Amino acid sequence: MARIAGAEIPDEKKVNISLTYIYGIGPTSAKKILQATAINPDTRVRDLTESEIAQLRETIEQQYTIEGDLRREVAMNIKRLMDIGSYRGLRHRRGLPVRGQRSRTNSRTRKGPRRTIGRKGKK
Repeated sequence: MARIAGAEIPDEKKVNISLTYIYGIGPTSAKKILQATAINPDTRVRDLTESEIAQLRETIEQQYTIEGDLRREVAMNIKRLMDIGSYRGLRHRRGLPVRGQRSRTNSRTRKGPRRTIGRKGKK
């Protein structure tokens, strides 16, 4: 496995797919990186030369915020929203959907599994 930007990318896949295994690089970014480095997107990672891998690594480090730095930046943005007390920050703090989705019924991904409220017995 080739190691680019602190992430292992699979050898058996094509380069444009393998680059998406790096946090912060999606299909569009991968395509732009390959155009900038003039590498054929259909090439398998195992077939890349050391110079091509070095070229990819250099391009990614110069042009993109990825992996740990990006995760830290996103976490700091969320923390800032929570600290200033914005509506979005409050939704993050309470673990509810942030982008206006309904929360009366759905939103189980954010809220977690249902917590059953105790039923009163017969009198």
